[in-house]
Amino acid sequence: MLLLLLLQLLQLLQQLLLLLLMLLLLMLLLLLLLLRLLQQLLILLLLLVLPLLLLLLLLLLLLLLQLILLLQQLVLLLLLVMLVLLLHCYCYYYYS
Repeated sequence: MLLLLLLQLLQLLQQLLLLLLMLLLLMLLLLLLLLRLLQQLLILLLLLVLPLLLLLLLLLLLLLLQLILLLQQLVLLLLLVMLVLLLHCYCYYYYS
């Protein structure tokens, strides 16, 4: 009688361990699916952000081009001022 009860208890423990193992496997599978979903979401986010980053890069390049053109205008203005000063110096020297 006692042996029979022990045998049933062992069978119940075996079933419980089997259920726990199945639960663990299901949890691992769920974790893998969650990681896969996270990977897909990250790829989607990257695909959404990448055009914005390219647009930002283009805008920065346009700003740099504008700054270069402004610098060119300033240099030309400085050259014009220097030429006018040289002309005044030449005229002063020539007519004095």
